[in-house]
Amino acid sequence: MNTLAFWKATAERALRTFAQAVLALITGDGLGILDIDWGEALSVGGLAALAAVLTAIVTSGGPVGPGLTETLATPDAPRRPTSI
Repeated sequence: MNTLAFWKATAERALRTFAQAVLALITGDGLGILDIDWGEALSVGGLAALAAVLTAIVTSGGPVGPGLTETLATPDAPRRPTSI
């Protein structure tokens, strides 16, 4: 958690999560880009990005505890937490 690589990866994950949340609101219920309440969309995107950052911190095993680790999904091994 104390490395630049961790924070770069976390920022990228948060940005992707933000974009996905905003895109979901824009396309949900057939709303157009001009019909959406942008304040609400940015608020939801920000909350989703914050959740992504907090998840990265908790799963990194930082100062809050041992953390959760996940394995990469492969055809032979589905993705699941290795410890809870």
